[in-house]
Amino acid sequence: MSAGGRSSQLLALVAIFFSSYIVGIYSAARASSLVLTSELNVNKTLIPGNDTLLADEEDSSLARSGSRHPRWFPFYTIGRFSNDICTGNNLLLGTCVINGECSDNSGVAAGSCSSITAQAICCIYQRTCGASTSYNNTYFYNSNYPAPYAGGGRCSIVVTPPDSTICQLRVDFLSLSLAPPSGDGACATDALTITGGASQVPSICGENAGQHVYVDFNGVNPITISVATSGSYTFNRNWQFQIRMLGCTSATLAPAGCLQYYMPSSGTLASFNYVSAASSALNSIGVQGTRQLANTKYGICIRKAAGMCSITYSQVSSDTYSFTLTNDVGAVDPTLLATSSVQSQDCTTDYIIIPAPTQGGVSMPSDRFCGLGLVSTTTSAKPFVVYTVTDGNEDMDISNRGFYLSYSQNACPIL
Repeated sequence: MSAGGRSSQLLALVAIFFSSYIVGIYSAARASSLVLTSELNVNKTLIPGNDTLLADEEDSSLARSGSRHPRWFPFYTIGRFSNDICTGNNLLLGTCVINGECSDNSGVAAGSCSSITAQAICCIYQRTCGASTSYNNTYFYNSNYPAPYAGGGRCSIVVTPPDSTICQLRVDFLSLSLAPPSGDGACATDALTITGGASQVPSICGENAGQHVYVDFNGVNPITISVATSGSYTFNRNWQFQIRMLGCTSATLAPAGCLQYYMPSSGTLASFNYVSAASSALNSIGVQGTRQLANTKYGICIRKAAGMCSITYSQVSSDTYSFTLTNDVGAVDPTLLATSSVQSQDCTTDYIIIPAPTQGGVSMPSDRFCGLGLVSTTTSAKPFVVYTVTDGNEDMDISNRGFYLSYSQNACPIL
């Protein structure tokens, strides 16, 4: 072959390589880390009493962060790697991407995530006041977290779904400590509000680390998570939320009407701002107030496990105040708390609803429970759900804490 022919072949090979280079860069630039359409099935590293994620993943088939389709980077790596969910060296969840993509999207590199190439890093998306995001597993925290937030003004993040295949938002309160409610249960000093969704979320304040909420998106409209605080009230506030988006076909979507959705077959659930200690605030008639948040109405659901036919709810045995919803705690002999003597089903103000309840194998006359005690209660009604209702008048609910219940699903009988 002539020298001219060899030169032509060489030039052709160079042109092909250069074209691949350009296509690779262009593809990487267009790739965006948006959201999962399937949700994580996480390991059992949980906040006590909740199924809040702290670290590990179990199901790699759910781990395609970011875009609606897995992204590959043929130019940047000799091998190929997909954008799996990863655990950073800070124990937060991130997305496995190339280093440049992470920095371009204001992410934080938290260790490597692929054995194929050193370019692959676990990218953590962290945002604070005034931010917006369309990335799955975004962490939203107060400025200077974990240092306390002094208060004053409003700190918000706007979460926009990438497209109509995303139906729900889950917000885990990894940390949430705000000023307590008034003695009448109102979030008058500080308040967390979540607005813009198709489902309602009550204003939340006080101590709520380990809690979570689900919010339905209203089409592709954004949801705003906002923390309003008062600078005139001295308090060591702090918060860190994990924000996850759920695809419309995700197996972990919360059922309709469920503000909270617990995955484990057994665990604990609690009203917002539940603490065993009494409130130090006085209510409107000058007596010791309640820790319960006023004017709430929502469902707490538990996913039914395979082979389970019923569920039992009980007070947490180590806490005699773990069911104090109505009446005056201080007026009752402490030895009677958490017993049938102070359990009531004559409930019109603050109460929980357990559908089709039985106690000791006997059907109860009502599905409402209030008062200062709850005997172990079992139901076979599906779905497994506890509804909670509080009104706006806490005058006679003196020194109440709310509820903190354990639950356990029961296997179907062998016939």
